[in-house]
Formats: sequence, structure tokens, C-alpha cells
Amino acid sequence: MRNFDFSPLYRATVGFDRIADLMDRALAADVAQPTYPPYNIEKTAENAYRISVAVAGFGSDELAVELREGALIVTGKKAEETEARTYLHRGIATRAFERRFALADHVRVAGATHADGMLHVDLVREVPEALKPRRIEIAGPSTLEAKAVETVEG
Repeated sequence: MRNFDFSPLYRATVGFDRIADLMDRALAADVAQPTYPPYNIEKTAENAYRISVAVAGFGSDELAVELREGALIVTGKKAEETEARTYLHRGIATRAFERRFALADHVRVAGATHADGMLHVDLVREVPEALKPRRIEIAGPSTLEAKAVETVEG
């Protein structure tokens, strides 16, 4: 595993702390990450995404989706069983979990649905108008002459 020192990045930039944190997290991914529950991330449109988490055995009231500090946090905690059961084989995991997904700037949660053992969280990227690219009109010689005539006559 390679270690990178991001100190020069912190000294030469302002406001890029989040990018450096993402780099630190990406490099720390070599450490064993939890694999439960499994999930998919898909791009459903130009500015829309969906995170699907396999939550078999969990009811909607046992799941929580929270947005905190630029991260989407999905948690599940199974309620205590009231009746005693004797399992011959127990292959459906119902242990508590917490999954974190780092979200980019301007990504908001559009909604969440739970059906057929899957939790779907829909995300939308909404870039503010001020940050969208815009075309700047280039003034030519004729435009400058017209402006000069307006100021002289006005």
C-alpha cells in the first residue's frame, strides 16, 4: 500500500478540503470494507442516480435513510423477535448495518422507496444557475461604434 502526503495540497489551495478528504477515503479503501448489505449504484439519467441496497428481511420501519455532512447514510436495525423460532438453516442475514455513500456537491436525495427486499434511494444533481456554463457575447467593431455613437448623442 502506498502512502501519499497531501500537505502541499492543503498549503496551496483554499476550499478543496472535501476533495482531499475523498482522496484520503479512496486510498483507505484498501482496508477491509464491509460487504453487507450488497448494493448497486446506477446512473438513471444525465443528472440522476439510484442507489439500490438489498435489505431482505427488513421492514420499512426498520430502515433509515439520512443525509449528514455530505454523506448519505443508510442504516438498518432488525426489531427483536417476539416469538422463539427454531431454525434448521438461517441464511438470511438480519444483522444491523450502516452504509455510507459520499455525495458530490449539489446532489440531493429525491426520494426513497422500499419494495421486494430492495431499498432504492434516488438522487438528483442540481447545479445552480450561477455555476452552469454560460456563453459570453463577444463585442465586435460594429458593436463598439454603436455604443460610442449612443454616448456621444446621449
